[in-house]
Amino acid sequence: MTHILIIEDETAMRTALVDTLIAHGHRVDSAADGSSGLKKALEGGHDLILMDVMMPKLDGLALCEALRRRDVQTPVLMLTARGQIDDRVAGLDAGADDYLVKPFSTRELLARVRALLRRTERARPAPEVLTMGEVMIDLTHQTATRAGRALALSEREFQMLRLLAQHHGIAVTREQFLDAVWGYNTYPTTRTVDNFISSLRAKIEPDPKSPRHLITVHGMGYRLQDVARQ
Repeated sequence: MTHILIIEDETAMRTALVDTLIAHGHRVDSAADGSSGLKKALEGGHDLILMDVMMPKLDGLALCEALRRRDVQTPVLMLTARGQIDDRVAGLDAGADDYLVKPFSTRELLARVRALLRRTERARPAPEVLTMGEVMIDLTHQTATRAGRALALSEREFQMLRLLAQHHGIAVTREQFLDAVWGYNTYPTTRTVDNFISSLRAKIEPDPKSPRHLITVHGMGYRLQDVARQ
């Protein structure tokens, strides 16, 4: 489960951000001003930091600069009502990775969060080979066999398995699948993910109706379990 820190002095906005991110499967910490936010950020363990710019005690620009001086490389998404070009440039120059102007839609916020989290996800190497009973899947060479016979998996099915393997035992949301496997240039629905999972189960599960490896996590997505990895 990804761990996100929210630093926002406006109570209603902070509460809405916390509730939204928790609802989408993230673990969330929060702080109500820049000073306490800096302290929590320096404690580490976060995959992403969302911070407002205009805050008491320590504004977002100074906070971001302080983190970068201390070699904290956690991705930062700045949230602010100031959307002029000069303001955006100042935020990026301070060390932010992205800049979102208020008011913004929940959909855009989540898309930007997913995009920044990919930086963290890429640091988690996927295993080369997955073994599930009679099924052996080579993710590097994109080959698969079942009891020694070749299995026909599509490019997207290999990509989905690679993403699941990177998060072995942890739920991968449908939105994460769409972002990592389909990308921004196509417009599939979450039902597309369900259809591909059904296809994968038919190919690799001993009993697709009672899956042992591709497990549904209700309200979120899917996780991979009971798989030997090497």
